[in-house]
Amino acid sequence: MRCPDPAGRPLTVADVLALPVLAGGGPRVVTGVDRVDRPVRWVHITELTDPASFLKGGELVLTTGMPLPDDAAGVRRYVGELAAVGAAALVIELVRRYHRPPDALVDACRAHGLPLVTLAKDVNFLEVTQVVHALILGNQADAMRRTQRVHEAFTALTLRGAGPEDVVRAAAEMSGRTVVLENLVHRALVCEPSGGTVEAALTGWERRSRATPPADHTEVLGPGGWLVTPVEYQGERWGRVAMLPGPPGTTAAPSFGPEDVTVLERTAMALTIARLTRSAPWERTAHRNALRDLVEQRHRSPADARARVAALGLPTDRTRFVAVLVDVPAREDTARAEARLSEELDATGHQALVGLLAPTRLGVLLALRPSRPWRQAVERLSRVALAPAPGTTVSVGSPAPDLADVARSFREAARVAEATGPGEPLPPDRSFHERSDIGLRRLLFALRDDTRIQDYAQRRLGPLLDHDARHGTDLVTTLRGYLEAAGNKTVTARLGGLSRETVYQRLRTIERLLGRDLDSGDQRTELHVALQVLDVLRGR
Repeated sequence: MRCPDPAGRPLTVADVLALPVLAGGGPRVVTGVDRVDRPVRWVHITELTDPASFLKGGELVLTTGMPLPDDAAGVRRYVGELAAVGAAALVIELVRRYHRPPDALVDACRAHGLPLVTLAKDVNFLEVTQVVHALILGNQADAMRRTQRVHEAFTALTLRGAGPEDVVRAAAEMSGRTVVLENLVHRALVCEPSGGTVEAALTGWERRSRATPPADHTEVLGPGGWLVTPVEYQGERWGRVAMLPGPPGTTAAPSFGPEDVTVLERTAMALTIARLTRSAPWERTAHRNALRDLVEQRHRSPADARARVAALGLPTDRTRFVAVLVDVPAREDTARAEARLSEELDATGHQALVGLLAPTRLGVLLALRPSRPWRQAVERLSRVALAPAPGTTVSVGSPAPDLADVARSFREAARVAEATGPGEPLPPDRSFHERSDIGLRRLLFALRDDTRIQDYAQRRLGPLLDHDARHGTDLVTTLRGYLEAAGNKTVTARLGGLSRETVYQRLRTIERLLGRDLDSGDQRTELHVALQVLDVLRGR
């Protein structure tokens, strides 16, 4: 027995004709072969000359042919009334009155576009109505249950404060279709592909979206056949959510059903509530998520990454990308810094993604033409970040020639940030730090939590530190002065306010305690590095 598909589409004329209860009658579609996909709302048995007056539309009309008028004009009137009321099809049994369909009936049905089906054998019409009505009612009950589940799912999302990504993902899972949330300037903020890729869903998004006209309610629009609905509140429109037909990239896709409309409308409602209850604008959330995916390389492919970034308005061809990290002193400074950076980039016309990557860290991905000097753009951005929050640190990675190389640029910027201690002085010519600024001390600062570095300092200087602690001496200071004087004992004595003999005596004690030869350049270098580690660990 053929039944409605799992998506819950209505029972059609073709479905009914395929049922065993009718198939046994040898049904043949005489007219309207291309219209047997019409939905069947009910089955109506009639032997009246004017059955249309008892119909509401969508009925499959069953008749033995006994009431058909004898004259052609009467047949045309009979068929015309059925067509006008919206009957799904006319099924006539060729057993009692007719053994072939009358020409007038065939001509009238063809003229009105009404499917005409003949039955060559006797069929129990009552059994047909029982079977079909059971299927229709069962289908309606299933549809009601599915609709109820949709409402319950979105209600649960709303109650737990779900964000736009969760809402759009739920819509895609329920419908089995790609769902996209866009803003008023046709930027795709959230995309949840179903059965395809982000690349297929978002490539050329702005062009395709602008070709799809705006709608005041849920409807199918545009050359792509998108099901769209606005997202708005009290007359203020924020964007729209679109459901794409079938797997992205296909030309022939199943039509949208009532459930799809329900899912999309509940999606728009949940998005409206999320917008009203969450402080972060959609665009900012979209930037944050796109940045995190780029930094953590969570895209399925480079093509998906390019499509998503392009759909957010950033160029991807002939573009150089620069990763910038802005570390603010306190968590409460992030929102203000994020807003100021976004405003500055908009004001200067720079195309970029700005978003929160960690509680006190903002990420900025600048998209610049190769001919545009990147340091100048970063300098201006850095000054904007430093102004409202003293103690902010701006770190930059080297430019990435392609979007696929952006993660590397952010890793470099992170290493620069790790090597930059609180209050680290800025270079004289700029207000940000980059990889070339990392010297020995900053490298050791970045590695300060590594136990191997700590062990190195302890093995090289531990005995000396222990001696000073037990005896109240300050041999470490003498060693530091000697190393900073490049092994010149006279300079060491003068800078330390000591006699040469005292310096000689202390140096011999140091050599004995450490088991080192201070005349060896290599060993002096090792001790100098160990002192640098000690300073870093003590926060000097």
